[in-house]
Amino acid sequence: MNALRFRRTAIAVTAAAVLPFALSACGGSDSKKDSSAATEAAAPQASQSSTGSDASMTDKPFGSACASVPKDGAGSFDGMAKDPVATAASNNPALSTLVAAVKKAGLVDTLNNAQNITVFAPTNDAFAKIPKADLDKVLNDKAMLTKILTYHVVGQKLAPKQLENGSFDTLEKGKVTTTGSGTAYKVNDSANVVCGNVPTANATVYIIDSVLMPK
Repeated sequence: MNALRFRRTAIAVTAAAVLPFALSACGGSDSKKDSSAATEAAAPQASQSSTGSDASMTDKPFGSACASVPKDGAGSFDGMAKDPVATAASNNPALSTLVAAVKKAGLVDTLNNAQNITVFAPTNDAFAKIPKADLDKVLNDKAMLTKILTYHVVGQKLAPKQLENGSFDTLEKGKVTTTGSGTAYKVNDSANVVCGNVPTANATVYIIDSVLMPK
């Protein structure tokens, strides 16, 4: 009788000792499966994140003249993004002639108060291409100056992709056409975008190397 009880006790002890190891082994297998499944589920998300990062690169300013934009301060890309477009342009040394023309035409408030516009902004070198006598004549003719400057403004924000083969109404009531791809674009087949997709508080700016003339 005592021998029988001893055997039953021994079996029970053995079972109690083996059972946790068996459960642990099963749990380890499931854990590996869960870990593998989690890794597989995370993989597509990592891929999407990478794609999103590549896409965001197209949202940044681009072009050869972007290198001359100050790295910090009010005239930097971050600084310009905080100000309305006429104020932002006034902090960019390469646009001083344009800013002077905007002030002379009395368009500072018009541009600063407009919402969601695109400005094709000629550089100082662009204005320098115009013979001085002709430029002086325009600068002293407010009606003509206003007509030319408002021809550089489109009443919507334009992303680079929209410039690939575009035609847009301007505030002057004319049209500008755009062509190109990637980071190379032309406006009216005459002006090159030298620093594009520059954000300001109320506008997107495309800096160009020639002054556009309304027809």
